[in-house]
Amino acid sequence: MKEVRFFYAPDATTSQELPNDEAMHALRVLRLKTGDEMMLMDGVGNYYRAEVTLAHTKHCLYEIKETFPQQRQWQGHVHLAIAPTKLMDRMEWMIEKAVEIGVDEISFLNCQFSERRLVKTPRVDKIVVSAMKQSHKAWKTQLNDIIPFKDFITKPREGRKFIAHCYEEIPRTYLYDELCQTVATDDTTVLIGPEGDFSIDEVKAAMANGYQSVHLGKSRLRTETAGLSAVMMMQLSRN
Repeated sequence: MKEVRFFYAPDATTSQELPNDEAMHALRVLRLKTGDEMMLMDGVGNYYRAEVTLAHTKHCLYEIKETFPQQRQWQGHVHLAIAPTKLMDRMEWMIEKAVEIGVDEISFLNCQFSERRLVKTPRVDKIVVSAMKQSHKAWKTQLNDIIPFKDFITKPREGRKFIAHCYEEIPRTYLYDELCQTVATDDTTVLIGPEGDFSIDEVKAAMANGYQSVHLGKSRLRTETAGLSAVMMMQLSRN
């Protein structure tokens, strides 16, 4: 059976033309021709069966034949807020895998011990789109620009909020145990610090703003591993 090819078209019902990046992939890599079928996803819960009506150089036009509204694979809002690593390729790998597993929103934090304070969001967003297509996610993960830690924790948020850290002098509980006591429909936000961890003052400030102090297990994890573990725990606790 021929593999179905998915393309991201956020304006699928109004544009009738694939975005430039998607068109280049369809025409130059997959060599789609007029009359070929493809599946589109708009990133807000819909698939579309479409037929190519024009395949020419940089332009790929289509006609929608059928619409397939999708149901969400999980309930509640899964939000990971993480300080980006110095080596961005490690963070990009984590984001790719987190989207495949399932995360609604990713925010980048500028913390006291951060080694990276700038993120090229458009580049990372392309990785989000690729992972969304690969894993057939009907909803696109929201990707936010980097924000100062204090600004993030003081912004009101629904649901349960956690900060994962390694300070043994601050009482912590196991994140997964806490998540298993959370209603599946609840929104959940988990904060993951930089390679040098959050500062102890940041941990205390987050707790003062309603974030619960947690750990991710007995092993000390790299930032990207911790982020992926948090996403996995949030998903597993919803099953």
